[in-house]
Amino acid sequence: MRPNLLVDSRDVRFVLFEMFDILKLSEYDIYKEFDRDTYEAVLDLAEQIAMEEVYPANAIADKEGVTFNPDDHTVIVPQVYKKAMQAFNEAGFTGLVQPVDYGGMGMPEMLYRSALEYFLAASISFTIYITLSNGATNLVRIFGNEEQKRLYLEKMVSGRWGGTMCLTEPEAGSDVGAIKTKAYRNADGTYSIKGQKIFISSGENDLYENIIHMVLARIDGDPEGTKGLSLFLVPKILVKADGTLGRRNDVICTGVEHKMGIKGSATCTLSFGDNDSCIGYLMGNERDGIKNMFYMMNEARLDVGLEGLGVSSAAYMHAVQYAKTRIQGKTVTKNEPTIIGHPDVKRMLLWMKSHVEAMRMLVALIACKIDLSRVRNDETGKKAHALVEFLIPICKAGNTDLSWLITAEAIQVYGGYGYCGEYPVEQYARDSKILSIYEGTNGIQSIDLTMRKILSDENRVRYNAYNEFAHEVLKAAVAIVPDEISSEVNKAIAEMDLLLSTFEKKDTIAALSVATILQQAFRILTHAILHLQSMTIALQKLSMLDAGYSFGKEPAGLNDNSEVAFYYGKILSAQFFINVELRKLYGLLQGIHNENGIIAKAHAACFTGVPEV
Repeated sequence: MRPNLLVDSRDVRFVLFEMFDILKLSEYDIYKEFDRDTYEAVLDLAEQIAMEEVYPANAIADKEGVTFNPDDHTVIVPQVYKKAMQAFNEAGFTGLVQPVDYGGMGMPEMLYRSALEYFLAASISFTIYITLSNGATNLVRIFGNEEQKRLYLEKMVSGRWGGTMCLTEPEAGSDVGAIKTKAYRNADGTYSIKGQKIFISSGENDLYENIIHMVLARIDGDPEGTKGLSLFLVPKILVKADGTLGRRNDVICTGVEHKMGIKGSATCTLSFGDNDSCIGYLMGNERDGIKNMFYMMNEARLDVGLEGLGVSSAAYMHAVQYAKTRIQGKTVTKNEPTIIGHPDVKRMLLWMKSHVEAMRMLVALIACKIDLSRVRNDETGKKAHALVEFLIPICKAGNTDLSWLITAEAIQVYGGYGYCGEYPVEQYARDSKILSIYEGTNGIQSIDLTMRKILSDENRVRYNAYNEFAHEVLKAAVAIVPDEISSEVNKAIAEMDLLLSTFEKKDTIAALSVATILQQAFRILTHAILHLQSMTIALQKLSMLDAGYSFGKEPAGLNDNSEVAFYYGKILSAQFFINVELRKLYGLLQGIHNENGIIAKAHAACFTGVPEV
């Protein structure tokens, strides 16, 4: 592991091999060929390509942006991305998690997410092209018929062809059921697609030979609302029966968005069927579109949570390096002459460190449970799936809300220089803001958690899986972690239990009013539970390295043994989060108790001072 400015590679290994033990998956036939050396090689290669090819392209692409040509409706992406994409594809990362039968490597979700973090930390704009293509590939693999799999999968898995997710329309953003794009049956079994989609990431670009759009549309005559939607595969260039490319399909880009950040990512408006010759192919059954597309949406929400982690990690790592080298003011201790010797700078860095590590643990936990749900068809697999469903909105909303705060804190560490474009943290902040809006705003994630995952779950299957995991962590910590630490987490879990027992009595308006506050409370609680699990392991490992170590004391070898420093840092990170950040949970819970319909009473007339429309 070589030092880099993107991701703490030692912490990636800690999460993968020490916390969630990816090697246990070798017990199952699908993963039996993989060992630690294989996983290490993949991570090393991801780090190398991310640092050497993608990271240098990030600032250049931010300045260049994408170029739209209205004459031929093409979009040119920053040229530096092409070399980076070639390196990414040649290394096989596009197919890392895809089945071997379709040209992939068939590796675990845990490894895929850990490798992807490097690329997202290097450049969100670049990696968005890849995550969307992987999501579209999964839809073809799961819901496509044999002919569709034969024609599309291998080229998508190889990275030659890309993919998109086409939901949003001018009058149908969060309200997916309002989609107006229509599909008309043709005599040959195909469909003619007609409509417009907006905010389509990667909708048009010159990185791929072909782009395979996943389009939600309503078959002519089908009912309104989400129940009337179907899923269609709409290629940019039609594919012949022998797999070669045919004519250009009647889907064109009519413009690109000019954004605050992620300027290297092409965010397009697409028009389908302007010349009445846009051909689409049904994927899955008619009127199963929203159910089928939700598979990609759910995966995309985890992608966005990982994007929040990636950009936060890069911002934190840059801030640490800057703090270790910048001399300014008189520090408290003589042996720390740079600004990292200032207590408030240490506070900022420890706050960032504790949150970035929690975000990484949460993504890995979800990936671990996804892997488990795929290899186990028993009760264990069902509980793993239930926990994934519960955690996805917490991860997506929590990680992305935090990414905006963490990138802002990184700027604060730099001071005035951080606000200037010469330093990368300014771009990280701009790039991060979209993440709380992507793939369902964080308000929608909060509503999903509150209404669907809690209140509509009559048997509390999802929350029970969450609660069971929490108590497993507590049980493992009891004999190792000091009681004053573990008891705080235990108390917080009990407080959440108590809240939910009364929360279920709230009416819909009351529940919706505090949904975001509840999601934020769950994010803090979840991070505390994961920090407790981390501390349990770190205390044991540090005791092995320093037999005389006792909690609360500085270990021997802190300044000359990187492993001692790592585990001691993990302990401090967990201790800071549980002792300081976890306390914020109680204010949120009290706020939910005390809201008492105030929000519902705030009618439009109350928001005064603006001109009447």
